[in-house]
Amino acid sequence: MEPTVEDLILDAATEELRDYGLRRTNVDNVARRAGLSRATVYRRFESKNALVQAALVRESYRFFSGIVAEIGPLPTARERLVEGFVVGLRYVRTDALLTRLLVSDPEELLPYMTLRAGGVIAAASEFLVAQYREAGGPELSGGRDPRVLAELLVRLAISFTLNPTSVLGLEDDESVRAFATVYLAPLMA
Repeated sequence: MEPTVEDLILDAATEELRDYGLRRTNVDNVARRAGLSRATVYRRFESKNALVQAALVRESYRFFSGIVAEIGPLPTARERLVEGFVVGLRYVRTDALLTRLLVSDPEELLPYMTLRAGGVIAAASEFLVAQYREAGGPELSGGRDPRVLAELLVRLAISFTLNPTSVLGLEDDESVRAFATVYLAPLMA
């Protein structure tokens, strides 16, 4: 299956972001890398901001797909939550694009992870809810909504991404697993 024009643009945008960071990425270079005209890019994405948002949302889907590949065989929603948090933090710490943007353009990345993060938060939350339901997650007590739990987990992950320094001591998989078991898994009760 041939990539769509949108795929070509988003692939090029992701490569530009990985190579040059947020500040130095521009629509002209994305268009050139995609082998398309600038006008074609602007027909699909009204601004650089919209293009970056779309690229980050797509990367978040890839990110979560990678997590699912590792935790999919786990039988319970609780196990998936704990191991998903472990794998997710590990991926965040090693992802080439995110690492590049955190090092080179933290002040440029911050709005995309906070004020402009609506699309990423929504996509990630929907993904987590789907995983919860697929794993046969139990009804949450008190009529709590799994979408709220998912959003809470996404926002927590963003916080750890933006500022990994913590008294929690989440330096390795075992410490992350212990944290998730004690503090996050009970949220599903």
